[in-house]
Amino acid sequence: MPPAGRRRTFSVEGRDLRPAEHGGHEMPVYMVDRDLPGVTLDALAQAQRTAIDTAASYQAQGRDVRYIRSTFVPGESHCMCLFEAPSAQDVSDLNDDAQIPYTRVTEAMDLTP
Repeated sequence: MPPAGRRRTFSVEGRDLRPAEHGGHEMPVYMVDRDLPGVTLDALAQAQRTAIDTAASYQAQGRDVRYIRSTFVPGESHCMCLFEAPSAQDVSDLNDDAQIPYTRVTEAMDLTP
């Protein structure tokens, strides 16, 4: 994280990209890697719904964790999901509570324009 009062800013093709802000503070983005051999599209959709519902439950309890989106690579049975949260532990807790398997949680940057 940058020093207090300074925001991380990255430029891509002349455009400034910044992490999202929530409640006046920067919210880190975390990527959850999943290896899901043999997963069906129905099971993948259910896991996504469970992640969204669990994040909503966390928010109702005052835990600031938000599901952003997932990308699935069928040829590798690999899924990458993005979450906003105060810490990687919050994201791990959510995935553990939702009982969705994962291999790692790491800080990332969502560069969607």
